Amino acid sequence: MRLEKLSVARTRRIALAAQGFGNPRPGGATHAGHVRRMIERLGLLQIDSVNVLARAHYLPLFSRLGNYRADHLDRAAWGRKSQRRLFEFWAHEASLLPLSSHPLFRWRMQRAAMDAGDGKGKLHKFRREKAGYIDEVRRELADRGPLAASELSNGGARRGPWWGWNDGKLALEWLFFAGEVTTATRRGTFERVYDFTDRVLPADVLGLATPSAEQAQRQLLRISARALGVASETDLRDYFRLGVVDTKARLAELVEAGDLLPVQVEGWSKPGYLDPAARQPRRIEARALLAPFDPLIWERARTHRLFDFFYRIEIYTPLAKRKHGYYVLPFLLDDRLVARVDLKADRGNGRLLVHAAHLEPGAEPKQVAVPLREELRLMADWLGLSDVSLPRAGALGRAMR
Repeated sequence: MRLEKLSVARTRRIALAAQGFGNPRPGGATHAGHVRRMIERLGLLQIDSVNVLARAHYLPLFSRLGNYRADHLDRAAWGRKSQRRLFEFWAHEASLLPLSSHPLFRWRMQRAAMDAGDGKGKLHKFRREKAGYIDEVRRELADRGPLAASELSNGGARRGPWWGWNDGKLALEWLFFAGEVTTATRRGTFERVYDFTDRVLPADVLGLATPSAEQAQRQLLRISARALGVASETDLRDYFRLGVVDTKARLAELVEAGDLLPVQVEGWSKPGYLDPAARQPRRIEARALLAPFDPLIWERARTHRLFDFFYRIEIYTPLAKRKHGYYVLPFLLDDRLVARVDLKADRGNGRLLVHAAHLEPGAEPKQVAVPLREELRLMADWLGLSDVSLPRAGALGRAMR
């Protein structure tokens, strides 16, 4: 079979349209329906607790919707049971997902419950060694829940900073991975509060039929293909962190069924797969500041293939070795990534700090400066900040000023 050939420019436009950049932002005030439909289009939002600017799960919606109300997302994710439209689970890292996807992850929960691996070896080892302790946590959660790990009566000492979880946190995370508990809410510094899943999620969602692992994996790959437009096998697998063996088998089945179309993309060393329903616009008109964990760019090799843009988040890079800054957002203008800006929300002084603005090769300062400045002003408004502090250095910084 001769594969259809796609130019990288055409592939890029297909990908942008699939990610919600093919249509203008809402003209008036946004509402909860805008938020819900955009998350359904993307399939998930990655959660990250870094709050230099805004937490990662809020930013992709701003990039696509503009000045939306973040409390619409909060209610959908952590509101009352009747308001719930999203749930948390390990999908592409920690993620918020539509409730309709809950059945699609039950095979992963079942594998976790059976100690069947799936990338969480530390938790499986804990489960085997501390089964009695996990039963104690279950009983305490039943009697006192919902609870954060810090509220357990016998949580134990932390094993170190960052991911040095104590026994209580490990027990709750194993129960979370096995689907027995889920996130009831988030408190204070974004601490996860756990409760039994049937006490948090609506009964009609938990009553949905559970597909086989093979059926669920096929549907997850369909969602990935819809969200990506055109993707390699690795791109599709990475979206929901599916296994290599599972992905290869399901891809072959989807191609045979006509649910995915193999294509040859200019410059790609491996085959691509096209969503047959993907829009293929002749041009894209868009502007957006993209979070480091935005699904358009979170797979760095794909970002390089699509945009000729090498991107690395430098939070964990020593200061002296940083090239662009601590928390840097690429700037999308139409169908190109034309700049990157190092941002911080100075909430105490009501300012959006633009520490630096770096122009990409081939981009003209005068063409980028005005739309970028307008987008920064929109972001400041969304964050409730009164001022935008622009950089003095660099051609782009000078052009914006």
